[in-house]
Amino acid sequence: MEGIVFNIQRYSIDDGPGVRTTVFLKGCPLTCLWCSNPESWNPLPEVTWRYTSCKKCGTCVETCPLGLITLDEDGIHIDRKSCDRCGKCVEACVQGALRMSGTKMTVEEVYNIVKRDIDYYKLSGGGITCSGGEILMQADFVAELFKRCRKNDIHTCADTSGFGSKQEMEKILAYTDLVYYDLKHMDAEEHKRFCGQSNDLILSNLALVVEKRIPMVLRVPLIPGYNDSEKNIKAIAKTVAELAKDTPVNILPYHRYGENKYRMIDMKYHLKDVKYPTEKELDKAKQIIESFGLKCEISK
Repeated sequence: MEGIVFNIQRYSIDDGPGVRTTVFLKGCPLTCLWCSNPESWNPLPEVTWRYTSCKKCGTCVETCPLGLITLDEDGIHIDRKSCDRCGKCVEACVQGALRMSGTKMTVEEVYNIVKRDIDYYKLSGGGITCSGGEILMQADFVAELFKRCRKNDIHTCADTSGFGSKQEMEKILAYTDLVYYDLKHMDAEEHKRFCGQSNDLILSNLALVVEKRIPMVLRVPLIPGYNDSEKNIKAIAKTVAELAKDTPVNILPYHRYGENKYRMIDMKYHLKDVKYPTEKELDKAKQIIESFGLKCEISK
């Protein structure tokens, strides 16, 4: 069985307990305006352009067999709708400015990388985390990988937005020890406006995780002007408290770590004018969540 992976990060300490290996998968049905991994949206491999490495030599323009690459003073531009991902431009770029994001890998290939650090997992209580993108888009692959890891006593963590079918969620949950569940906005229309889709499936699958009694951490990205209103924070806290009061909540402050990635795939970043939440704003959100009897932490 093959999946499309765009990054495997070893020695990760931010994607679950202990030392972990995080496997990032391609494909996401959401288009959150604040996403840090926009290269994960497209489910297929795609060419990325690292403008800091580009010498504007024009070799890629000459190499593209379909003539889909142009060059101007701002750099190169790729007709991505017509690109067949042949990779010849990547092979020709001696500076390494062009790279292919997304590689087909078998479960066995990924597992062989994950198992390298099994001693660290045992010492730290770590394991594997599958993230994305949205892992529900490759549910069969994730389930098989988690199944393999579990057979060898490797802890499994599913990092998901919950946007997928019940069947896809159940496949993954069957081999999941911990769920990191993102909840961005409780208003369906606002969620659609900021993330490209309604939150109906997300809320339905959230209830499913609770029903399966799988340990979960609820994560809330706090984006000033988009989902940080008192009304929305209260609605999120109320939902979690009613479903599973023992579920801890992590607030993820807005950042722009992924801003440069948008230019790499010819996309516009829309939140350049959004300011980082202040300590006061973060503390207020934390207090609101805690007022519902929930444990809450602010991620750094």
